[in-house]
Amino acid sequence: MSRAVIEIPRSTCPFPQDAVVRGADGVPRYTDLPETLLDVLRTHAERRPEGEAVVELGGERLTYAQLWARAARVAGGLRAAGLERGDRVAVRYPAGMDWVLAFWGTLLAGGIVVAVNTRSAPPEVEFVLTDSGARVDLAPGTPLPDGDPYTAEGLGADDVAALFYTSGTTGRPKGVPTTHAAFLTNAENMMRCLGLPRTVGPELRTLVSVPLFHVTACNSQFVVAAYAGGTSVIMPALDLPKLAGALAAERISFLVTVPAVYALLLRHPPFADADVSGVRTVAYGGAPIAPALVRSLKAAFPGAALMNGYGMTETASLITVLPDRDAAEHADSVGYAVPAVDLGVAPIGDDPQVGELVVRGANVTTGYWNRPEATAEAFVDSWLRTGDIVRVDPAGRVHIVDRAKDIINRGGENVSSVEVETVLLTAPGVADAAVLAVPDDVMGEKVGAVLQGDGAGIDLPTVLAHCRERLADFKVPQYATVTVHPLPRNAGGKLLKKQLRAQVEWGDPLR
Repeated sequence: MSRAVIEIPRSTCPFPQDAVVRGADGVPRYTDLPETLLDVLRTHAERRPEGEAVVELGGERLTYAQLWARAARVAGGLRAAGLERGDRVAVRYPAGMDWVLAFWGTLLAGGIVVAVNTRSAPPEVEFVLTDSGARVDLAPGTPLPDGDPYTAEGLGADDVAALFYTSGTTGRPKGVPTTHAAFLTNAENMMRCLGLPRTVGPELRTLVSVPLFHVTACNSQFVVAAYAGGTSVIMPALDLPKLAGALAAERISFLVTVPAVYALLLRHPPFADADVSGVRTVAYGGAPIAPALVRSLKAAFPGAALMNGYGMTETASLITVLPDRDAAEHADSVGYAVPAVDLGVAPIGDDPQVGELVVRGANVTTGYWNRPEATAEAFVDSWLRTGDIVRVDPAGRVHIVDRAKDIINRGGENVSSVEVETVLLTAPGVADAAVLAVPDDVMGEKVGAVLQGDGAGIDLPTVLAHCRERLADFKVPQYATVTVHPLPRNAGGKLLKKQLRAQVEWGDPLR
């Protein structure tokens, strides 16, 4: 960044900002958070011992008292095996009760959870195990450690609780240390953005269908439910019929997944008969959403508020939230800063409202694990560079323009792939879209689009006409390919463009 950060005024944040203060470093922090995640779990185990804490669909159900007791035995087993405070424990179990017990057990032992992507190939797993220095590897099939109950003492807000690894879409994944304070700051941000009272307790029941190794599922569902004294209902694997049935059977009030899954769910026959009357929040994120899908979600969940969330592994999940009041009219926006987060724009041109988004807050990591060079590149003063180019509208809403490294240069004209994708998602018949650079001997790069149909079929001339009405001519795709298969995305819903580039065959340019 070569230009000074222009801070987005806090007055644009529509969420409660009480009990937020700034220290000498200027970073916003809550004044009334618990010290650690263990303090949260202990409180519920003591005050609401019979409250349901975790459910594995098709498996066990644990109360808060049972969760504490079982996790303490896992902690004892880890300590008996030689784990010391600050040692890393790789958790590679699939989503379910073993993952939950490994998470809490590691924290109770004073260790650091390494949340490993269960979809990773063996060399990728080996990299994470080596890079994190994991002392214990809880691989699939490995029994949970067991021993006399143990509870670590003396942990503080700034102690690291977990390591999450970035998706590695631009190179080797980087470990992101996440402190107890970061977890709890995100949880409080989430509560305020959801408009949940402190007394919500057992009324908060969230269906976790996103993998738990991802910060959306872990930090903004699983931990938020524990923070509120609610219940996490965990799906070991995405199953649309089971998801539809669980909404009523498990009294789900808080639903989160990526737009592509919602699109599939709404077209799934069992969903037509699902009882959704208890759902109060339908949240999504990780990818642009078609305005038509927003309208469909409003119709399908008439008693729910919609919420679009945007965040990063480095920020322990949420940075911005688009509330229900703006969901339909401003579907292309990711919303406003959450309560205890500062946002700024580092301009890249003459418009001070367009540039790289930067962020600071107690939820933001202070650096990457064992990567001082990457840390120095990512941080400027107290601001984290997100790598996302944004536009801020007059109301203070943030609109993602593109990734800083994902701009298409067409003969000297910069084309935002996200801008083109957003327009394509509003075209007739288009359920999902990815825009890629197509190498060209004359122009350097041209614009290519991979389109997934919504079941009614895609008429390319109609789609192109739609684009020409809304985009400059040099931004209109010159290449296109249509598929009926879902586009490849990572666990957080982000397009895997490297994989797409390797798969797509463009054929002749469009006329």
